[in-house]
Amino acid sequence: MGKPSIGEKRRLLIYLGCCMLGFLFLMGRLVYIEWFRAPQWQEMAYEQQTRDRLITPKRGNIEDRNGVGIAQTQTVTAVSVIPAQIENQEQTAAFLAETLQMDEAEVLEKIQQKVALVRIKTKVDMETAQSIRQAEMPGVKIDEDVQRVYPYGDLAAQVIGFVGKDNQGIIGLEAKYDEILEGKQGKILTLTDSVGRELNGEQERIPPIDGQTLVTTLDVVIQQYAEQTLAKAVEAKQAKKGAIIVMNPQNGEIYAMANYPSFDLNDPFTIQDLSLQAVWETLSEQERNDALNQMWRNAAINDTYEPGSIFKIVTSVAGLEEGVITPDSTFYCKGYYIAGDRQIKCWRFPRTHGAETFVQGVQNSCNPVFMEVAERMGAETFLEYMQKFGFSQKTGIDLAGEAVGIIHKLENVGPVELATMSFGQSFQITPLQLLRAASATVNGGYLVTPHIGYGIADENGDLLETFSYETGEPILSKETSETMKVILESVVAEGTGNKAAVEGYRIGGKTATSEKLPRRNGKYIASFMTFAPADNPQVMAFVMIDEPQGVYYGGTVAGPVMKELLENILPYLGIPKEGQTAEDATVVVPDVTGMTEAEAKNTLWQAGLQAQTEGMEIVETQLPPPGQEVNKGTKVLLYGKE
Repeated sequence: MGKPSIGEKRRLLIYLGCCMLGFLFLMGRLVYIEWFRAPQWQEMAYEQQTRDRLITPKRGNIEDRNGVGIAQTQTVTAVSVIPAQIENQEQTAAFLAETLQMDEAEVLEKIQQKVALVRIKTKVDMETAQSIRQAEMPGVKIDEDVQRVYPYGDLAAQVIGFVGKDNQGIIGLEAKYDEILEGKQGKILTLTDSVGRELNGEQERIPPIDGQTLVTTLDVVIQQYAEQTLAKAVEAKQAKKGAIIVMNPQNGEIYAMANYPSFDLNDPFTIQDLSLQAVWETLSEQERNDALNQMWRNAAINDTYEPGSIFKIVTSVAGLEEGVITPDSTFYCKGYYIAGDRQIKCWRFPRTHGAETFVQGVQNSCNPVFMEVAERMGAETFLEYMQKFGFSQKTGIDLAGEAVGIIHKLENVGPVELATMSFGQSFQITPLQLLRAASATVNGGYLVTPHIGYGIADENGDLLETFSYETGEPILSKETSETMKVILESVVAEGTGNKAAVEGYRIGGKTATSEKLPRRNGKYIASFMTFAPADNPQVMAFVMIDEPQGVYYGGTVAGPVMKELLENILPYLGIPKEGQTAEDATVVVPDVTGMTEAEAKNTLWQAGLQAQTEGMEIVETQLPPPGQEVNKGTKVLLYGKE
C-alpha cells in the first residue's frame, strides 16, 4: 500500500478537524444546557408532568372611613373537568348542565375539548358545589373561587367601580387600587402521565395570597344622604342627570361623590335606561359598549362644563389679591356691559342692579361687576390666576379618566372672551376642579389634592399604611381668603344663595346658572357650592343639576337641594350650631334594629334624632350605626322589609 498523497492527508486533517469541532460543540452544548438551561428544562418537565388548578385569591375589601364594607368578597366555588378522566361524556354533560342550569350542548362541547383541564362554570354557590361533589363523577373537580359583592348595590357606583370575570378591577377604585386589592393566585398541583391521567391521589397546594383592604375617605351615611337628595331633585325637575361632591376643603378628603342616574354594582352590565332597554337587542356591539361606558361615567371628574357664576369666586379672589378692588369698591350696573364692540347683558337685564359695592355685586351675582374686575386686571393676569388655581391640569384625584379644563390661550383672549370668562363662560372645567379651586379660596389659600384612598388595613381593620397627598404652595394670601369667606357667607345670608341657609349654622356659598352650548337652546345647568362653618370650613359641598325642566336658576333649583343635604350632614359630622358646644350637641345613636317602624321613630325622637324611612314592618339595618356619636337632629336612615 502506497503512502497517502498530500491531497488525501489534507482531506483527512479537514475531516478530523471537523470531528473535533463537532465534539467541542456538543461538549459546549452539554455544558450550556447543564449550567445555564437546566432550571428552565426542569421547569418544563415539571409542567409537562403536573396539572395546575388555579386558586383565586380573596380580593381585599373596600371600606368607608368608619370601617363599613362597601365592596366585599365571599367564598364560592368553580366547577372544572379533566376530559381525559371522563368515562361517559354525555352523562356527565347532562348532569352538570342540569345542576348548574346551563345549556347541555355547551357543557358537552367543553368536555370534548382536547385539553388537560377546562372550566365549566365559576361563581358556583357552596350548596350546588356540594351536590356535585357528592355525585363523585370521574373527572369532575370542585375548586375554591371567590365572588365580589357590593352590599349597598348602587351606592357610589361610578366611584367604587366593579370587577370583571377574572376579578380584575374595571373602573373606579377597583381599577385604581387593583394591585393592592387583587392578591396573588394559588395552585393545586397534581402529577399526571403523558395523556393527563393522575398518577396518584397526592396533591400539592400552594395557597393564594389574599388582597389587602382599602380604607377610603368615603362615608356611607353621607354618601346615602347625597344620593337620596340628588335622586329626589333630578326626578322632581325631570333633569338629564346630576352630581354631588362633599369634601373636606382643608385636606381634600372626599366624603361623598354621587351621580344620578346610577347602576347596580352587582349587575353592572345591565343597562338602566328604560328607553335603551327596549331596543337593546337591536343595537350593535359598539353601540352597547358606548351606552355602558356612558352609564359608568363619573360626571364629577370625567365631564367638563362651563361653570357659570360659581367661577366668580376666582375672579373675586384675583381682583382682591391684585389690589384692583376692595370689598368697598363701587360699581354701577346698567343691565349690561360693553366689552370691545359687544354689549353683554347682566342676568337681570332689562332691569338693573344700579349702584352697588363689590360685596353687593357678589351677593347679586352681577355680571357687569365681574366683567369690569377682569378688565382692570387684564387678560394676562387673569389667565395667570386660572393657571394658579389648577384649571389647566388634573386635580390628581385617585380615580382614572379624570378630564382637564379647556382654557383659552392668551393670544385668543380678546375683550369679549375676557368678559365672558369673568363670569364662567367660554371655557370648560370639571366640577372637581371647581371645588378644588373654591377650597383654596376658603382654606387659607392653598390647593389640596382631592382623594378617596386613605390607607391599607389588615384583616382585623388595623391600619398598615396611610397614603400621603401633596398640599400645594399658597396661591393667595390668608387675608384675601378671610375676606372671601366673609363675602361668601353674606351671599347665603343676604344674596342669591339664601335658599341654602340652615338655621343655626354659618354657611358660605355661591350659586350658578350655566347656559349649555349651543346658546339659546333652552338647556341649562343649575349648580350651588357651599362650605360650613363659614369662619372655619370643615366641609364643602357642590350640587349640579343638568338640564332641569321649568325653572332652571341655580339658587331656585340647586339651593333647596343643598339646604336638605346640609341639614343632614352638618349634624351628622358633629358640627355644632352657633352657641352650642360639641358636648351639648351630640348624642349616641340608639340601636333600633328589630323594632317596628313606629317604635324606631319614637326611640330616635326621644334621643333627639330624626328618622327617615320608606315604609317597613321591621327595621333590619340603620345608618348611622348604633353607638355612633352624632349631633342632635341627625337624620337616621332606616331600612327593612315592607
